[in-house]
Amino acid sequence: MSSDETRTVRLELDVQDCGRAHLMDRELGADAATPAQSTEIIEVEHGCANLRITHQWGPARFTVTVADRDPGADLIGYEDIVEVGYVSTTGHLEMTGFTFDEPDMRPLPPLPAGPGAYRIRYHVKGMDLEGTDDAVDDHYLQIWPAPFDGPVVVKATSGVFQP
Repeated sequence: MSSDETRTVRLELDVQDCGRAHLMDRELGADAATPAQSTEIIEVEHGCANLRITHQWGPARFTVTVADRDPGADLIGYEDIVEVGYVSTTGHLEMTGFTFDEPDMRPLPPLPAGPGAYRIRYHVKGMDLEGTDDAVDDHYLQIWPAPFDGPVVVKATSGVFQP
């Protein structure tokens, strides 16, 4: 990517159970460099970011923006927003839903700085509405190069974050 460039893609992942989608390096191996960390809706372990979604099963829709700098959080459009650090060993990430069959991997645009440290910001709307007629399916990821830092809750309004 050149300076001031962002790429945004929309994708749909099949989730057969467990209410999770996954983001990981294309060639995830034992040398995954991202330390384990967690918030209520994202957990990173063994180099895989496990994203809690708004429902247990069915299609999960994501918008993903890969940028060369922080694109700014959408504080108005989403109820819950968290960030984690991530270290990519390949510079190429993929997403998949949880399936009982062979995973259906969806490649994302190449990371702008290649392998190295990135920030992942996860926006979600509708975590409290699963199974209702008002349920929404709105998940938004932003990924950009940044020094490694631990998890941060940017905004927490759903019941998921309440004690």
